[in-house]
Amino acid sequence: MSQTAILGAGVMGETLLSGLVRAGRRVDHLLVGEKRAERARELEERYGVAVVSNVEAATLADTLALVVKPQDMGDLLAEIAGVLRPGQLVVSLAAGITTAFIESRVPDDIAVVRVMPNTPALVDEGMSAISPGSHCSDAQLAEVEALMASVGKVLRIPERQQDAVTAISGSGPAYIFFVVESMIEAGVHLGLPRTTASELVIQTLVGSAKMLRETGTHPVVLREQVTSPGGTTASALRELEIHKVRAAFLAAMEAARNRSRELAEGI
Repeated sequence: MSQTAILGAGVMGETLLSGLVRAGRRVDHLLVGEKRAERARELEERYGVAVVSNVEAATLADTLALVVKPQDMGDLLAEIAGVLRPGQLVVSLAAGITTAFIESRVPDDIAVVRVMPNTPALVDEGMSAISPGSHCSDAQLAEVEALMASVGKVLRIPERQQDAVTAISGSGPAYIFFVVESMIEAGVHLGLPRTTASELVIQTLVGSAKMLRETGTHPVVLREQVTSPGGTTASALRELEIHKVRAAFLAAMEAARNRSRELAEGI
C-alpha cells in the first residue's frame, strides 16, 4: 500500500490520523508532517507513527492530506512544491481553498481533491464532501473517499457547491451546539438543575438524530407527530416563528457561505 502523509497535526489532522489507525491502516504506511518537536513526540508515542518535516513527508508519500488553516495554505504549498512529483495526490481539508488555487501552486500532473469535513469526525460520525480538481482520476477520488470514510460518511459533490457545504455541514455542528446550549439555559431558567437540563437536552438531540437517520422520515412529518393542535409544542413553535428563527438560520448559513467565498478570494 502507498504511503499517506498528514501535513498539519491540529485537531482535525489528529482526528484523521486516529480514524485511519482505527480503520486498520498500518502505521508504517502513515506519516505526519509537524514542525513542533513536543507535538511530534506526543503523536509518535500515541500512535507509533513517524513524524517528520513537511518537506520529507511530501517527498516520501504518495498521498498528501493538507490539514491546515486556510490562511496557512499558501505558505505550506510554497514549502513543499519543490519536492512534489507527477502522480502524487494532494487532498485539501482547508475551508474555502479551491482546487484551482492549489493546482496553480504545484507542478503539473498533481491530482488535487478538495474536502470539507466537520468535527463529528472526532467520534467517527463526520460528514465529508469531496470534489475533484482538473487532473483527478476516478481511482484517486475513490482513494480520498476511502480516506475520509475512516471518520464518517462521504459525499461526492461538484466543487461549485463546496461553499454551501461549508455553511451547512462544515459549520453545522456549531449551530447544533448553540441550540443545545440555549435549550439547557432555558431548562435552568424554568427551574431544572443544570445537570438535569443537560441530560434531557443531549439525549433528546441524540434520539431525534437517530430517528431522522433510521426512519428516513421527512423532518416535517416527525415534527408534526410531536405537535398536537393547541398543545405545548404548538405554542413553542409559534414563538419560534414569531421570532423568525427559520429566517435567522437561513441568514446565518448564507453568511457562512459568503465567508467561505471570501476566504478563497482573500488568499
